[in-house]
Amino acid sequence: MEILYLLIPLSVIVVLGIIVIFWWALQSGQLDNVEREGERILRAD
Repeated sequence: MEILYLLIPLSVIVVLGIIVIFWWALQSGQLDNVEREGERILRAD
């Protein structure tokens, strides 16, 4: 039972970290055109 006092706050911190990283990726344009890189590989000579 005592482990829950560690795991619940730790999981909340991890989830918040994931949300912050995802928000940063959206704001910096990381996900603007995800198909571009796949097409670039196919068109490269």
